[in-house]
Amino acid sequence: MNDTANLGFGHFIAQSDVVGKTLLAILLLMSVASWSIIVARGIALLVSKRRSERFLNFFWNASSLEAVSSEIATHGARDPFSHLASHAMHARQHHARYGAAKLEEAGTAGDFVTRTIKKVLDEETTRLENGLAALATVGATAPFVGLFGTVWGVYHALVAIGMSGSGTLDKVAGPVGEALIMTGVGLAVAIPAVMAYNWLTRTNRVVLSRLDAFAYEMHTFVAMGQPLAASDAPTAQPLPLKTAHA
Repeated sequence: MNDTANLGFGHFIAQSDVVGKTLLAILLLMSVASWSIIVARGIALLVSKRRSERFLNFFWNASSLEAVSSEIATHGARDPFSHLASHAMHARQHHARYGAAKLEEAGTAGDFVTRTIKKVLDEETTRLENGLAALATVGATAPFVGLFGTVWGVYHALVAIGMSGSGTLDKVAGPVGEALIMTGVGLAVAIPAVMAYNWLTRTNRVVLSRLDAFAYEMHTFVAMGQPLAASDAPTAQPLPLKTAHA
């Protein structure tokens, strides 16, 4: 009766050998790493979402790209959308000032802006995917690490029972049940990692979809090379030309 009362997680750890304790330490490290990534990425996404909404609200209500450029110069590019807008406008200004001085600047201004925008999109995609590989690895391997710990614990429990010569149910169920703790620990580590991976993947997909749509609009504005409020200028310019021909 006393032996049954002493069974539990603490007894299992005390009776584990080096392999069992090493597997448990690996699972704990996996858990700490996954939760660190979950918390860090969650906070980063929340802050980025607020900054993006603030910038987009300013962008669509701005009178010109010059006003947007001034806003970015004042407060900095602290979100994916302002980062893309800043690089796109800088690319246009750089190509207008220096032309195709280097191979990476070859082609028209529109080509250079297109390549710059694509580069920024690739950078943002890479940044958003930071940590996802680690979460996927933890979610995929943690259950198997826990299962390996269970198999190892059951093996040693059965060997100890065989050496004692007592094979009654109460002597077998306790040690084997203790060994199943490792499977439970493995699942406890893997489930949050898998859920966080799916959540971050979907969130990143939504952000990148919005960023891609914004990139198309940004390229149009930059390619025009005119203030947003000057959309009437192209229709007003041809009139003097007709008069001159007349």
